[in-house]
Amino acid sequence: MSVLFGSKEYFKGIPQIKYEGTGSDNPLAFRWYDEDRVVAGKTLKEHFRFACAYWHSFCNDGNDPFGPGTHLFSWNAKADPVDRAKEKMDAAFEFITKMRLPFYCFHDVDLVDYGSDIRENDRRLQALVDYARQQQAASGVKLLWGTANVFSNPRYMNGAATNPDFLVLSHAAAQVKTAIDATIELGGDGYVFWGGREGYMTLLNTDMKREKAHLARFLHMAKDYARRNGFKGTFLIEPKPMEPTKHQYDYDSETVIGFLRQWDLLDDFKINIEVNHATLAGHTFQHELQVSADAGVLGSLDANRGDYQNGWDTDQFPNNLNELTEAMLIFLEAGGLQGGGINFDAKIRRTSTDPQDLFYAHIGGMDAFARALITADAILSSSGYKQLRKDRYASFDTGKGSAFEKAALTLEELHAYAIESGEPPRVSGRQEYLENMINRYL
Repeated sequence: MSVLFGSKEYFKGIPQIKYEGTGSDNPLAFRWYDEDRVVAGKTLKEHFRFACAYWHSFCNDGNDPFGPGTHLFSWNAKADPVDRAKEKMDAAFEFITKMRLPFYCFHDVDLVDYGSDIRENDRRLQALVDYARQQQAASGVKLLWGTANVFSNPRYMNGAATNPDFLVLSHAAAQVKTAIDATIELGGDGYVFWGGREGYMTLLNTDMKREKAHLARFLHMAKDYARRNGFKGTFLIEPKPMEPTKHQYDYDSETVIGFLRQWDLLDDFKINIEVNHATLAGHTFQHELQVSADAGVLGSLDANRGDYQNGWDTDQFPNNLNELTEAMLIFLEAGGLQGGGINFDAKIRRTSTDPQDLFYAHIGGMDAFARALITADAILSSSGYKQLRKDRYASFDTGKGSAFEKAALTLEELHAYAIESGEPPRVSGRQEYLENMINRYL
């Protein structure tokens, strides 16, 4: 496949990735992700709406706190920031189309380098939006969501929407406005807010009540601006408990839901769950999915994983089939995502320095999700999984239990019922049986 624009091919010798089935030994082919396979009434492509994370795939050079980057990008040669960004976009769309990914996601500063002049930054981003519109039209690739990076620049060291300096908040608003404009112009399905520094390092210098009120006001302003300008998509908040701050106000899904409900934002916002953020909050991915699904705000997913031995956000590609299968059980029973897709917010390792490594990573992640979904569907349709869970709560389906759920009993009546019925029997939760069931279907 040739590039869509420009004169170079950046991933030479790598063909478009195709489905070859479980019998294939080709590392540059899908073994499970057949995008046209129908599972639970939808094709895999419709279920997942996979997206490429622009920042990790084309901006991450492999640097870490102990050394500079190890990934050398041939698209970073030009001096002019707009010309350099266009070459990067050529490489990005070559990769995305070779991977047959239907969507991509970006931060504003991923598309083009920003400086300190707002008007110049706006000009640069508009130039890349114009170029992206051409790339999208030529490839059929769409924008899943856009966002503004209002956490990396030194001005945001004390936060953006929660910064104690009003001028810094104003700079964040200017950046968000332009990112929203770009998202609208490119037909994005959603717009994401991640509060990378919306929190505190110490309460000694923090008015937390005031900061959270400022954050709510900021979100209302951004939401109202986008709606006035024709944005009909989904607003998403991505929870994370800490890192880079000690405590972030979007700690986990429960915290975000409470915040949205308190500030009358629940009708417009849903949650973008990241696997590694869930584990940093002391939860499982499954827990965060269930919390969001139960509240009707399961919007989108950032697919990755952490390292069990590291206490930070390692953003590795997902490969744990057991955990993904449990997650896909919740995904299917919730009816899938609302207004989002699955974005590979993951980066290849510092030591993975070949162009093929980016392909291997995405192929593995897509195959893992496909296999997990197929397995989860088989469990839901062919095993006793759903009946076992239903039976566990059968005492609430009739009689006094049903009356309790309908608010038709008093505390005195529950007291009398407990005396009349005597000590309850011990009923097994059959956890090991259910865990073995997952393994039998894998």
